[in-house]
Amino acid sequence: MSVRPMISTSFSYETLEETLDIKPKGAQLHIGIPKEIAFQENRIALTPDAVSVLVNNGHQVTIEHNAGEAAHFADRDYSEAGAQIAHNPDEVYKAPILVKSAPVVEEELPLLQHSQMIISPIHLSVLKAELLQKMMEKKITAISFENLKDDSGSYPIVRSMSEIAGSAVMLIAAQYLGSANHGKGVLLGGVSGIAPTKVIIIGAGIVGEYAARAALALGASVKVFDNSVYRLKRLQNNIGQRLWTSVIEPRMLAKQLKTCEVAVGALGNETGRTPIVVTEEMVSSMRTGSVIIDVSIDRGGCFETAEITTHENPIYIKYGVIHYCVPNIPSGFARTASQAISNVLMPLLLEAGEDGGFEHMLWHQVHLRSGIYMFKGAITNFYLSERFNLKYTDLNLLIASQR
Repeated sequence: MSVRPMISTSFSYETLEETLDIKPKGAQLHIGIPKEIAFQENRIALTPDAVSVLVNNGHQVTIEHNAGEAAHFADRDYSEAGAQIAHNPDEVYKAPILVKSAPVVEEELPLLQHSQMIISPIHLSVLKAELLQKMMEKKITAISFENLKDDSGSYPIVRSMSEIAGSAVMLIAAQYLGSANHGKGVLLGGVSGIAPTKVIIIGAGIVGEYAARAALALGASVKVFDNSVYRLKRLQNNIGQRLWTSVIEPRMLAKQLKTCEVAVGALGNETGRTPIVVTEEMVSSMRTGSVIIDVSIDRGGCFETAEITTHENPIYIKYGVIHYCVPNIPSGFARTASQAISNVLMPLLLEAGEDGGFEHMLWHQVHLRSGIYMFKGAITNFYLSERFNLKYTDLNLLIASQR
């Protein structure tokens, strides 16, 4: 007689566990903040308050002696926050993660470590191919302030710096219109019974918007030019009142410049040089004693007569017009600018620590990838590779191949 198969009710099928990509446990970061030696850099990328948060979360911060001095943050503030103060730059550059408020300059190249991670601005207009190649040889991973995106798709550091520059522009203009600085002796804005000062803003990006807000708040009459109708609409919506706006049409622009007291160049350009939209001829027919502030001088300037000046000697006069062409305006308001940068970088570093380091974080947070222009020595920014004729590597493939 054949044995019938036993069927037990206790027998059950077990499902196999699916292995998910689990976030690794946190890592302790060691962050170095060197003292900037670059031209006119007064900012520092992490404030004592931010350092305190990082240290309390188990990270280590080494900062060079007097690194925060220009932004009026003392060594004592940093040591009280838990940072180690180093009197020798070599000690700071030993940290695996460097946080800088100015781009890497040639003098700093020998100090860079193999496979270091650098978070800093990149300043495309003065970048040299040799610098990039030396960084590539050292297998550096680098994030630039300019391309760093947050999860909403905007560029938080660029936005903050643009807000500072835009707001500062009107304060600077008011200063040079006043009699104390051999200006015309005009009050920026206006009072009852006197026609308001006329301000022309070229560029309706964030700098243009904040310059317009400040000028309107002072009572000036504001006219904004930009070739993007979308940006002009956005500016009007954000400011919440009707403004005189126009696309950049040379005859119209020349006519408006002839009668204005202040002209602001706030044209942005994602990659290359800013286009020149105001010719020398247009400047020569402007009123004597009027003020030009070219914020886009960082990328070459949009006034043909603009030449770079310094915070020490900020102005020169050409055709009777006062030109203010200082690059990196936020550095003149270093404490505010440092706080703004710190507000973006501190949460980013904390998160990188929680995710077990930047590489793990890049795997989970795709929006951060646009900020990386070099990954372990490979150029991952298409524009840089084009401009300097260097090999381009897709960052997404690099990260995927590391898993």
